[in-house]
Amino acid sequence: MLTQKKLMSAIAVLCLTLVSNSSTALTLDEQKGLAISVEAKKRDLGWQDSTSDMQMLLRNKQGQESIREVKMKTLEVVNDGDKSLTIFNKPRDVKGTAFLSFSHPVVSDDQWLFLPALKRVKRISSRNKSGPFMGSEFAFEDLSSFEVEKYTYKYLGEEELNGLTNFKVEQYPVDENSGYTRRIVWLDTKEYRVHKINFYDRKDSLLKTLTFSDYKQYLAKYWRADKQEMVNQQNGKSTVLTWSNYAFKTGLTDNDFNRNSLKRAR
Repeated sequence: MLTQKKLMSAIAVLCLTLVSNSSTALTLDEQKGLAISVEAKKRDLGWQDSTSDMQMLLRNKQGQESIREVKMKTLEVVNDGDKSLTIFNKPRDVKGTAFLSFSHPVVSDDQWLFLPALKRVKRISSRNKSGPFMGSEFAFEDLSSFEVEKYTYKYLGEEELNGLTNFKVEQYPVDENSGYTRRIVWLDTKEYRVHKINFYDRKDSLLKTLTFSDYKQYLAKYWRADKQEMVNQQNGKSTVLTWSNYAFKTGLTDNDFNRNSLKRAR
């Protein structure tokens, strides 16, 4: 269980690691971009674990739609990234498909996908992390938890968005296998909630835009967006994720996130 002492220790280690890993002094804009990102992460520590239901709506350029129903489980890990388990329940052609992800701050994430039709667990190579997840506009790397060490930062200023004042921060992936050259993130200045992310491809062209809406607060502290919409600006496709039935501190453990049990995930 995450205690307040462990949380503060993890934050202190994080900040020291980021500073010590910087080969050159950070500019003021880089320092501010980093500070905003550290604060956003700090405000979302301590929830321990969560479960939720999610509806995934896929829409092609012509407006045709298909819907999938998903169960999500997530485990917070001290001094590492989150563990998550995504289980598809409907429709029948994807029922039983399960995706397991172990996020890490520095090294490449560990990810596995169980496909019932093949009856085997497939490891996702770090070189393929930019590929589409289950036909959606989300890439495998988009499903990783946000970890401050995954990026370097630059503060771009403040901007009004959805009636709120937002910090605008540019993030540059450290991982050479990332499908993005950079991301621009809008976080509101009051709660540090992410409201929008622009993703730029390896040619530095705008690839996708992810928007967050219908935020709700849980345990009087943690904010979650009930709706996320990813729009591919290059092919006209989109994916909408609608979340419901959030529950926190349910007692999940490492044993619930075992790649050997993916075939039995429910």
